[in-house]
Amino acid sequence: MVPSLQAIRERLYTAVLSDVLDDLGFRNQAMTPRIRPLDDALVLAGRARTGLFREVDGVVPGENPYELEMRIIDDLKAGEVIVFGCSGSERIAPWGELLTTAARVRGAVGAVTDGFVRDVRHIRSLDFPVFHGGIAPLDSKGRGKVVAIDEPITCAGVRVAPGDIVFGDVDGIVVIPRDVEDEVLVRAFEKVGRENVTREELLRGATLAEVYKRHGVL
Repeated sequence: MVPSLQAIRERLYTAVLSDVLDDLGFRNQAMTPRIRPLDDALVLAGRARTGLFREVDGVVPGENPYELEMRIIDDLKAGEVIVFGCSGSERIAPWGELLTTAARVRGAVGAVTDGFVRDVRHIRSLDFPVFHGGIAPLDSKGRGKVVAIDEPITCAGVRVAPGDIVFGDVDGIVVIPRDVEDEVLVRAFEKVGRENVTREELLRGATLAEVYKRHGVL
């Protein structure tokens, strides 16, 4: 049985998930280090909904430049995380206060983008986990638009498919592919248990060599 998102959020952390994924041969599941949380204290755990941005140069007359962006935000469900891939663009700030408000009301649990964010003070006041590739006041209008939703994308160097578990904390973002999530989570909870025992033994004066030999974690 897959643990609840609440249990995952409360008991796990990115480092242990990254270690477990490494052990299983999935060594490219952590987003690049430039992806940072707006609030270091918040933890994100939810299932991905994806959107792919492409750069544009201006707005086509009569076109709604936010059409697909609005469609996916309005369709968010409880426990979901919106992931916007911007292909390394430094012209697009796809996330701001109004999208945060709309996503939060629908029960979404966070947002991740390798683009920029804006309206930072307002977002922080909402206690909604947002991970970003930078902060800038740039509107996406006329600079970029969503060209695909709910399809596998690449965000900050990691493939993200709809339904994958996205986990984020102050150390960064890790993506757990859906087809291996059961094994990853079982191993992660077991590893956390061993790390807790290791920590207790270190506090009592045991050496690193001793505890590593007994528990196999470091």
